[in-house]
Amino acid sequence: MTELYAFLKQGGVLMIPIGVFSVVALGVFFERLWALRPGAVIPRDFLGLVRRKVAEDKAAEALTLCEGNRSAASVVVASGLRYAGRSRDVIKEAFEEVGRIEVTHLGRFVEVMGTIAAVAPLLGLLGTVVGMIDVFRTVVAEVGGQAGPVNPASLANGIWAALMTTAAGLSVAIPAFMGYKYLLSRVDRLAIEMEEVCLDLLDLLTDAEAPRAVEGPAGDGPSLSKGQGEGDR
Repeated sequence: MTELYAFLKQGGVLMIPIGVFSVVALGVFFERLWALRPGAVIPRDFLGLVRRKVAEDKAAEALTLCEGNRSAASVVVASGLRYAGRSRDVIKEAFEEVGRIEVTHLGRFVEVMGTIAAVAPLLGLLGTVVGMIDVFRTVVAEVGGQAGPVNPASLANGIWAALMTTAAGLSVAIPAFMGYKYLLSRVDRLAIEMEEVCLDLLDLLTDAEAPRAVEGPAGDGPSLSKGQGEGDR
């Protein structure tokens, strides 16, 4: 451990933010990995029960079930259940509005990993440039401003120490970028699955019998794509 610390110390002060970035990226990845479990976001068995209730014209009971469930899909389905029995366009709009918000919540913190993937190699490059400046300043000091031999050992030692930050930055950026793209793909896949759930319920809700709510604005269709909303919960 002592040798590793001494090795990393050669990279200079910029190794500190790079190390912090690595810890943050790892924490965000595992937190989102846990939060985006398919069973936690779209509980299939529970939604199957809700669908059966709606098919039996028990939309009010289905709404009560959804309000007691904390999953993202349940929140989206509940928004449509509140307008059960209304026109198709009204229910679609309810799905869309709440769905966009929930998909944005699923993607919270993910952009942090994208930022780290972009900034970490730049910090590494900055550290290398600063290190190379120190190396050549040392060379100038050794020769005393006059033409003369330079110690190759000291020059090589300074160069590899300067390159340490670039290697460290890339070591953080590459896995952070891969994790970032993976989490984005998982959010998009979950958004599509929630759309499918909403579409499956749409016709049933249009015909279901339930207390009528105040009609909202009409929409074109239930689209829960992540690109339609940004923000953190």
